[in-house]
Amino acid sequence: MNFLISGGGTGGHIFPAISIANALRKIQPDCQILFIGANGRLEMQKVPQAGYEIVGLDVMGFERKQVWKNFSVIFTFLKSYFKAKKIVKNFAPDVAIGVGGYVSGAAMWAASALKVPVLLQEQNSFAGVTNRFLAKKASKICVAYNGMEKFFPNEKIIFTGNPVRELRVKSEELRVAYEHFGLSPDKKTLLIIGGSLGAKTINESVLKMKNEECKIKNELNNLQIIWQTGKNYIDKINEEIKMKNEEYNEITDNSSFLILNSSFISSFIERMDYAYAIADLVISRAGASTISELCLLEKPSILVPSPNVAENHQFHNANALATKNAAILIEDKDAVENLVTAAINTIFDDKKLTELSKNISKLAVKNSSEMIAEEAIKLMNN
Repeated sequence: MNFLISGGGTGGHIFPAISIANALRKIQPDCQILFIGANGRLEMQKVPQAGYEIVGLDVMGFERKQVWKNFSVIFTFLKSYFKAKKIVKNFAPDVAIGVGGYVSGAAMWAASALKVPVLLQEQNSFAGVTNRFLAKKASKICVAYNGMEKFFPNEKIIFTGNPVRELRVKSEELRVAYEHFGLSPDKKTLLIIGGSLGAKTINESVLKMKNEECKIKNELNNLQIIWQTGKNYIDKINEEIKMKNEEYNEITDNSSFLILNSSFISSFIERMDYAYAIADLVISRAGASTISELCLLEKPSILVPSPNVAENHQFHNANALATKNAAILIEDKDAVENLVTAAINTIFDDKKLTELSKNISKLAVKNSSEMIAEEAIKLMNN
């Protein structure tokens, strides 16, 4: 059995793709799996680390503001399509699986042209451009939200939820998790993640944290932070913290910068399982994969949807939880003013944390990767 998997650009596409591959190997240990990714993007690093072969294409995203630039985008896409066709011919997959991102557009289009059955996985509540473009060529479309018939033919839709990484940590490993980050089990832990590249607004909100903004500043000695800044922001943030420390080095009260100094700050968190395990509250963007992880791990969260994504789909993802009181939604434009205050007030409100945890757990879909893998195998058998 040969399976072709394509998608990427961000961890939100890559980690689900790897989870599907792992499920395929679990069901069919002797199957062959090849990934097609975008050159220069995160998948070219993460997929080989997971033990899979990957081939890169040169693809570019569409320009929504400077439309004239799309002539080169279209040319690059067609060039990648013909290269993908050669890859598909050589590998001869029984099924092709697309998980989103521009690279999967070229790969799945090529697979369909060569009569390979195509299975799509749509992660968001508002379907992405690539999957909408590929819908007619797909045999099956696996979705994570209800109401997706407004984007796809109803007869092709299968509700599977979103595949996620294996992130559960056994209770006996919690001590190791705290030690890994150099943190204390006696303090509340706030986890801040903005994706692999980082989230500008979230980072700015944390840097502007001040005691006078917080109603319960007497609790700040009991707070610690795990902060994934993203590789685009880590140097600037370290410089700003250093500068602020020098500026406020005479302050002896509960300065926010003293909290940051005693917390864990990194461009990327490799042991996200440890980070989730000890987090009392999570601040995050509202990517579909992250939300699925939060649901499965029953983590109270504050979601700050990115405004820089197609069709504002992160807002729709976050709002689907917020309307069920399963997460707190703060829009990007309001984050600098309100995010930190909301986080500190929430993390010390045990009743609110329990309520959010209980409600978000009801939205979890388990075994998504296995369900998608089984659908792929069904397509091959048919």
